[in-house]
Amino acid sequence: AGGAGGGTDTTTPDVDATFSDDGDQDSSERHDLVHRQPLLYDALLRSEMLGENIDPAARQSMHSGIGMNNYSTSHQGNGALSPFRERSNNLSFVSPYHAMNTVVTYDHDVNRRESEHQSIVGSFNLSPVSSMGRQRMPRFTDRCKRKIAKVPTKVLDAPSLQDDFYLNLVDWSSQNVLAVGLGNCVYLWSAATSKVTQLCDLSDTEDVVTSVAWSEGGRHLAVGSSRGEVQLWDASNQKLIRVMGGHSARIGALSWKQNASGGAPSAGSSSLLASGSRDRLIHLRDPRSESAYEMRLCAHKQEVCGLKWSFDERSMLASGGNDNKLLVWDIKKHTSPVHSFGDHTAAVKAITWSPHQHGLLASGGGTADRCIRFWNCLTGNGINCIDTGSQVCNLAWSKNCNEIVSTHGYSLNQIVVWKYPSMQKIATLTGHTYRVLYLAVSPDGSTIVTGAGDETLRFWQVFPGPQKENKAGGLLFPAGMPGSVIR
Repeated sequence: AGGAGGGTDTTTPDVDATFSDDGDQDSSERHDLVHRQPLLYDALLRSEMLGENIDPAARQSMHSGIGMNNYSTSHQGNGALSPFRERSNNLSFVSPYHAMNTVVTYDHDVNRRESEHQSIVGSFNLSPVSSMGRQRMPRFTDRCKRKIAKVPTKVLDAPSLQDDFYLNLVDWSSQNVLAVGLGNCVYLWSAATSKVTQLCDLSDTEDVVTSVAWSEGGRHLAVGSSRGEVQLWDASNQKLIRVMGGHSARIGALSWKQNASGGAPSAGSSSLLASGSRDRLIHLRDPRSESAYEMRLCAHKQEVCGLKWSFDERSMLASGGNDNKLLVWDIKKHTSPVHSFGDHTAAVKAITWSPHQHGLLASGGGTADRCIRFWNCLTGNGINCIDTGSQVCNLAWSKNCNEIVSTHGYSLNQIVVWKYPSMQKIATLTGHTYRVLYLAVSPDGSTIVTGAGDETLRFWQVFPGPQKENKAGGLLFPAGMPGSVIR
């Protein structure tokens, strides 16, 4: 061993030798380094393989008596050394076992003394995430949020698509065919083949298409016109079945109610078509009846611009008008509305019934209102109100999950997906340069199509499909299918 007081021995000192009171400083540092290196490796291996969390400096001090002043000797009940604690150093080392089973505490009194040893051990950690971050991470990763693409899956040009809030010119059938009213004509676009077919042309009568609606089976298409007529078409054979009159002004809203019982034609059970007009009237029509309509509903003071039958209670019809009123009708019992909601301060075009909760109805108001309101139609009470910040043009409830999509006009021109009942925004989609006035949902419930005065139709996959294994392309379009032009 090296002697005290300037000995002449030049041989390398033994690594196990102890230092004298006035030993050489350089020899002390080399001795400390030699002792520290295997202890660090030993501590890391024991932490990873055995789940232990041992301070290598503490192990070194127990072996060599060095560094006793540099680590905390805070004892637990059995006298064991306390584990590492989380600090501001994000690269500090804590074994995965210890991180998952230890509650990290903070002790500012020993922060300075422990930071030196944590920086030594932390230098071997390859992860930039601290132990506290790893403890918190499962709380968020377990909530696998659905990713909604911010760009449309497909864009179609739709020349002459009107920029009129009170019209309903787009509808998607259960046979996966999209109907679009463009000026005097109605065009059919097959989502499966991208084939475009002209169904009808009203230019000979100088008429304009103002609304379209598919029957529940997807075979028949009702077309409303500016002259107040409803044309019923057999879409598969491209044949006009009949023309039904009765209105004295344009028909802006159409909605089908399918016959639930399959019985004889009657106002309560047969397949009915509701039509709403600028003449403030609602007509209920049975396509198999010789008369133009079976029932007339009179309650709105201005143009009827929204109509929607309930999913489960098939005699319930909701109507919205430019008089800022939302009316709910039970056609089996009354020819006057059972509920009249006047909370909106602008025209009510956007209406949707919940497919998940009996009697739950949502409605949206125009530019002066901007709100989505929810109603309990069993009790007649309002449930909730959300100010969206812009004109609400359309609403649609997903049939596959409890979410709602809304389209907006002045001034944001956006599409928003909401989680119900929290009404938290899941996604906000932009792309249209005009008001998003038209909305329809695909038959599988995963994709929506939106239309605007910018003369485009945009397809967005916003909802999960009926099967979890659906790919990003959905059931409707092959991935990467190019865009096309309607007409």
